[in-house]
Amino acid sequence: MPVKNRFAELLPEITEWRRDIHAHPEILFETHRTSALVAEKLKKFGCDDVVTGLGRTGVVGVIKGRETSSGKVVGLRADMDALPIHEETGLDYASQTAGAMHACGHDGHTSMLLGAAKYLAETRNFDGTVVVIFQPAEEGGGGGREMCEDGLMDRFGIQEVYGMHNWPGQPAGEFAIRPGAFFAATDQFKITLVGKGTHAAKPQEGIDPTVMASHIVMALQTIASRNADPIDRLVVSVTSFETSSNAFNVIPQSVTIKGTVRTMSKEMRELAEERIKAICTLQAESYGGVAEINYMRGYPVMVNHDAETEFAAEVAKSVSGQCDEAPLVMGGEDFAYMLEERPGAYILVGNGDTAMVHHPKYNFNDEVIPAGCSWWAEMAEQRMPLKGA
Repeated sequence: MPVKNRFAELLPEITEWRRDIHAHPEILFETHRTSALVAEKLKKFGCDDVVTGLGRTGVVGVIKGRETSSGKVVGLRADMDALPIHEETGLDYASQTAGAMHACGHDGHTSMLLGAAKYLAETRNFDGTVVVIFQPAEEGGGGGREMCEDGLMDRFGIQEVYGMHNWPGQPAGEFAIRPGAFFAATDQFKITLVGKGTHAAKPQEGIDPTVMASHIVMALQTIASRNADPIDRLVVSVTSFETSSNAFNVIPQSVTIKGTVRTMSKEMRELAEERIKAICTLQAESYGGVAEINYMRGYPVMVNHDAETEFAAEVAKSVSGQCDEAPLVMGGEDFAYMLEERPGAYILVGNGDTAMVHHPKYNFNDEVIPAGCSWWAEMAEQRMPLKGA
């Protein structure tokens, strides 16, 4: 079945929702306006239950099908939060909040799932229950984890869960997916190298943490090139290098480096953490200094379940005519927490030839809305078909 006609009719309305959300971005768990808007619309659509405050500011809507004898319960999830980026699009509906913008398309995700919820509440052409999940704090806050820890899956009896993300560069409205590991685990490190500060003219009287840190930055690159299996995937990036002094003639007392680690398996994640700690500790000792290491575990690897991925791909084909094999993504996605609790899958929908996500000139492509809404709706109707349908 192609894109549903109902979503072509609803496109102006859904676009209006999307642009309103875009103009009022909210960061992390501070999605108070967006959450209230979502809850209000779900109630207006006639959802059987609407719950707010799950995972702090998450919203959940329950839609029962025309029949519920199958006992199936399918969760559909969208993220709501924006990024701490200053928008540079020049759009007439651009962010009205300085230093915040919807640079990842969560405004589009939320609006598409709202559109699907409106349709599903109108038609109820399925045998089971749909749980629509609107999650805060995907961008580094772990909102998916918070909702799961708040009892999301058990409270609503969710048996399977599905998510979607727009993808610039993929043709608008066309889908891509892959089974297994899909998005990377994302860890962070902060390492302070402590030496002995001194006058720059007398380095022999100090322990130079700048030299120490410089060697460590280079040594960290050997984790991927010399410790990791070449066919596995690992990225270690040092993204910040700060000294405790800004003077030209002072060797500082300390240097702090920060960065991220991206991996696609639990084994590689363990290896990276072990090697970072060893390299930093021993390199610092070799120069007579000390390494203070703070290694922070972030989102786990997001792993699509095989059977659910195959089903999601077939539904995508029924909507757009095809579903490509998606690339591995070294970015993180906290839908991983939901997929650790329940089987399910995460799919990409093309955003067309637009700026990449997390760019100050990115904008969600409203032409994608009918395809995205149709996929959500078809996931419910095809996963829980009415008898005789």
